[in-house]
Amino acid sequence: MDYLGALLAISGVLMLSVVSPGPNFAIVTSTATLRSRRAGVATGLGLAAASATWALLAVAGLGLIVTQVEWLYLGIKLAGALYLIWIGARMILGARKPLAAAPDTLESGVFAAARKGYLVSMTNPKALAFYGSIFAVMVPAHAPAWFYAAIVSIGASISCLWYCGMAVLFSSPAVRDGFMRFKAVFEILMGVFLLGMGGRLLLSR
Repeated sequence: MDYLGALLAISGVLMLSVVSPGPNFAIVTSTATLRSRRAGVATGLGLAAASATWALLAVAGLGLIVTQVEWLYLGIKLAGALYLIWIGARMILGARKPLAAAPDTLESGVFAAARKGYLVSMTNPKALAFYGSIFAVMVPAHAPAWFYAAIVSIGASISCLWYCGMAVLFSSPAVRDGFMRFKAVFEILMGVFLLGMGGRLLLSR
């Protein structure tokens, strides 16, 4: 069995999944731009932790169970939709408010940003379907334990590198200053995007 080839193929699919625009990208870039690099990186780490969690659930077989239990899947989808709508509404309502001058405390800044990133990803049923499909289609039968551990590590690493990299990019002075000139427009657009994602998720079957 060519386990190395399987890992490379899975890594490619994981990379494509994180670079595609979605709520994760919106959350990390908006946090980095409108708050701080530290908060943006914390959000990226929260997203990476969620990727590791989803991979662990898939390893344990829980992802398959959730996709087969309709009420549990619908519960995750409802929670994710409402959370995205809540975040989007908050961004729109606060778009014209100035940024707080006081620096973030450790609890309200880094921990809250990481928690937000984690919850956005963990309440996204697309992540559940994605990891479930990977393990159903791309993971060889009777793979050794190290192979599953490698998938968890690769998933977390790719997510961490991409989203933390986006946080650093969007919090750079040039990018940040450019976006801050259009803070209200940027927040409204991001808020509408998240509302749309949440609404679409809520109405989807």
